[in-house]
Parts: sequence; C-alpha cells; structure tokens
Amino acid sequence: MPSASWIALAVIQAVIMLLLTPLLTGFSRVLRAKMHSRKGPGILQDYRDIIKLFGRQAVAPATSGVIFMITPVILVVSMLLIGMSLPTVTDVSPFPISGDIITDIYLFAVFRFFFSLSGLDSGSMFAGIGSSRELTLGILVEPIFMLSIFVMAMICGTMDLGHISLHMETHTWNFPIATILAGIACAFVIFIEMGKLPFDCAEAEQELQEGPVTEYSGSDLALVKLGLGLKQMVVAQFFLVIFIPWGKASSLTVSGLFGATVLLLIKLFIVFLIAGLLENSMARVRFLKVHRLTWIGFGIAVLAFLAYLVGI
Repeated sequence: MPSASWIALAVIQAVIMLLLTPLLTGFSRVLRAKMHSRKGPGILQDYRDIIKLFGRQAVAPATSGVIFMITPVILVVSMLLIGMSLPTVTDVSPFPISGDIITDIYLFAVFRFFFSLSGLDSGSMFAGIGSSRELTLGILVEPIFMLSIFVMAMICGTMDLGHISLHMETHTWNFPIATILAGIACAFVIFIEMGKLPFDCAEAEQELQEGPVTEYSGSDLALVKLGLGLKQMVVAQFFLVIFIPWGKASSLTVSGLFGATVLLLIKLFIVFLIAGLLENSMARVRFLKVHRLTWIGFGIAVLAFLAYLVGI
C-alpha cells in the first residue's frame, strides 16, 4: 500500500490531467483549423463548451437503461485510475495498485466496452452503428497494443508499469531492435486511440469513434467529452512513460516534481503536435479498409516479439 504522500501525488496528478484535457483537445482543434486555412475556435473553446454543458439538463432517451446513465462516470473514472498509476513525473508509479499493465489493459477495455454498450442501450440505430464500429476498431487495434506492451514487459522482466518505466530510464537497452519495433507498433495504436485521421474524421466524428455520443446531452455529454479527451491524454502519457521515460523526479521534492512536470508538458505538446500534423496531412480511408492498415501495425508488433525471441 503506498504512503499518504504518494496517494496525494496520484490524486493531484489525475486532477491535473482532467483539468488540462480541454486545453490539449482545444490545441488539436486550433492546429486543425490553421492547417485547413480557417479561423476555427479558440484554444479555450472546449472549456467553454464543457462548462456550458454542465449547466444544462441531461436528457436520456425513453428506451435507455442503467448502462446509458452510468457510462459517462465510468469513462472518466476508468481513465483517472490509469492516470493515477502512470509514473509521469516520478520514477515509480505513485499508485501501484492500478499500475499493473494487465490492470491498465482491462481498464482500457472497460472504457471501450461501456462506451460501445451505451450506444446500443440508447436505442438509437445511429448510435448502435457507431458502437459496432467502435468495437470493430477495438478488435483490430487491441492485439497490437497488448503485444507491443507485453514485449516491453518481457524485456524488463516485470508487469509493473513503474518498474518498466524505471528500467527503460536507467538500464541499457539489451534488445534495441525489439524495443524500437515495439515502440513503433505502440505509437501506431496510440495514434488510432487518439481518434485521428485516417481512422476518424473531425468533420464527421459522430460517424465513427463518437457514434455512441449521439444521444447524450447536458452534463452527461460534458462527462463523455471529458472522458474521450482524457483518454487521448492518458494513452499519450502511457506511451511516454514506457518509451520516452527520461527527465522524471527521483524523489518527492518540489523542485524535482516541478521540473518533471514542465518536461512532461513539453513532451505532451510535441506528441499532440506530431499527431495533429500527421492527421491533417492525410486523407480519410473507408472504414471497411481500416483493417489493411492495422495489419501493418500488427506485423510490426509480431516482428518486435520475434526480435525479442532472437535476442536483438
């Protein structure tokens, strides 16, 4: 059981992630607008939208049930649990109870499961189509994610996310080819999970990854939007703590934590910038052809596993 100071750090870390989520999603919208040569919304527009939605009444379809009502809270809570466990500013996980990679994978699965099930529970045909597409996308990308992460767990000899991050930061890469290939495969999945083109379309986002959002309104819609934005931040940090773990504090000192936090914000800015540039530099593909792209990512993950077995 972690001490009170580490639990406090984990809670503060998760709250900061939640507060910064609209800022990073707003940055993505601004970048998209600039690359499309249009004015677009301000970087703080997502804050205004969420505050406005929290002030409105949530209306649920008459055919919806308990799943539809509890999903917004589950989305936010599941991502906050992962956010609490991420060793983003410290060498070890501040909340190791949820810091096991298998636990984190299940929490990501819980997020996708309830998000998709809520679309079906709403009784809307349009939301149901979005749910089916979200589940299909999960079937295509989750094996890549799990295999790339398990390769790193085998390389580091532990399933603890904090120990994996510390091992990558302090030890020489004994399997450089396997590590690089696993990083490429994981980055491929992170890009998809962030809802970027060609796997999603900002101008038709209700069609794919946000299809189940169709029937939500008011405060429930605000929570769902926070959950989806928080997922982008969490998956980006999940990648950073494993493959780019340098610059974190070794102890709970104010100066160390402040420096690590500033460096983390710079890393997140670079990740969202690269993702935004890639997203707006390619065209959308038909959903039925998405599997052709995901097979490439799965092939890279398999090569990473084979490189680990060979010892390179």
